[in-house]
Amino acid sequence: MPESNEQNLVVIEAFLEAAKRYARGGYDVIVDGIVGPWFLEPWKALVREHYEVHYIILRASKEETLKRAVERSKLDRKTNIELVETMWEQFCNLGIYESNVVDTTNYSIQETVSAVQEKIASRAALLS
Repeated sequence: MPESNEQNLVVIEAFLEAAKRYARGGYDVIVDGIVGPWFLEPWKALVREHYEVHYIILRASKEETLKRAVERSKLDRKTNIELVETMWEQFCNLGIYESNVVDTTNYSIQETVSAVQEKIASRAALLS
């Protein structure tokens, strides 16, 4: 929601600072969160600071996404469906980042992990 933009920027900044600290400590870092292309500029700034940043989007079909969300939701069904549909629409066509997507519709957790590891190893989702 537009009114939450400032809060979302604070969350991203917190992710960034924590990720940088772990990376400086010699750890590989995976940030798991909702980061749309509209929030990539802070991550691109990390690249300019010589951090290696991969941008990988996990996305299932709309039907599968709704099914998963409804199964785990703490919100009422109607509200959850509306929120998930809105988010799915925001991520359904990522333009130049479409090649960064891993389609998890039919993947197990282990298959998803393997696909992410493959994207990282191939450097196919590096931000520049």
